[in-house]
Amino acid sequence: MKINYLKSSLILIAALAFTTAVNAQQPAKRTAYDPYNNYHSVDGKGHEKIQTNWKGKTYQMELVNNKLTALAVDGETIPSSKWGNYSAAIAAIREQIRKDRIQAKKDQAQAKRDQEQAGRDQQQAKRDQEQAERDQRQAKVEQEEAARDQEQAKRDQEQASKDQVQAKRDQEQASRDQEQASRDQVQAKRDQEQAHLDQIQAKKDQERAAEDQRMLKQMIGDMVADHILPNEDALHELSFNGEEMIVNGVKQPESVFKKYSAKYPRFAKGNTTYENGKRQFNGLHIHRN
Repeated sequence: MKINYLKSSLILIAALAFTTAVNAQQPAKRTAYDPYNNYHSVDGKGHEKIQTNWKGKTYQMELVNNKLTALAVDGETIPSSKWGNYSAAIAAIREQIRKDRIQAKKDQAQAKRDQEQAGRDQQQAKRDQEQAERDQRQAKVEQEEAARDQEQAKRDQEQASKDQVQAKRDQEQASRDQEQASRDQVQAKRDQEQAHLDQIQAKKDQERAAEDQRMLKQMIGDMVADHILPNEDALHELSFNGEEMIVNGVKQPESVFKKYSAKYPRFAKGNTTYENGKRQFNGLHIHRN
C-alpha cells in the first residue's frame, strides 16, 4: 500500500464524497488498496486524520498526540471498547504512512544531491580547464627556455634537448587535460539537462494520472446513467480495448462498445483495465502496444 498525498482541495472533495456515500448506503467492500481514495493530514497541533482502504475495508481514524480518539470502518463508527480488535490494522496503516514519509524525504534529498553534484562537476570542469591553460603556458615557457639554452652553449645542448622533450610531454598532457575538461563540462551539462527532463516527465505523469482518474469517474457516471451499473460503487472490474468492453465480467453490446469508444478513445485505444477488490494490485491501468 502506498498513501497518496493529495492537494487540500482534492482531499476535502474526497472526504465529502465518502461521507455522503456512507450515509446513503453501505459501500461495496474492497479487498485491496485503492490509491485514489486515501488521505492523511496533520494540523500541526497533534491532531491527525487518516482515511484509507486496507485489505478490503475503508478505515477513517482520528488521533490526538498519537492516541486514537475516533475510528470508523466501512462507514460504521467503532466504539472504543472494540478498538483493540483493529489494533493490528491500525498499526500497519500508520507504519506504511511512516515509511512513505521517509521515502519521500529520501527522494527529495537524492534530487538535491544530484543537483549539487551537477554543480560540482561543472565547477571541476572549469578548474580543469584553467589548469590546462596554466599547463600550456608553462609548457611554452619551458620550450622557449630550451631554445635559449641551446643557443647559449653546446655543452648545454643535451640538457636543452631533454627539456624540449619534457616540454612536449607537458604540452601533450595539457592537451589531454583540456580535452578531459571539455568532456567533463559536456557531461555536467547532460546531467543538468537530464535532471530537468526527469522533472518535466514526472509532472506530465502526475497530470496524466489525474486526468485518467477524472475520465474514469466520468465514465462510471455514464455507465450508471446508461443502467450498466446500479450505482457508482458497483464497478469491480473493467476491461476496455479496441475490440470489446467488459464490465464486471459481462461483455457489453456492440452499440455500447461503440458509444464508449467514441467518447473515451484514450481508454479504447489502449489496453485499459480497472480492478477493484479482487487482486493485490488494483486501480486503473492503461497499456500501449
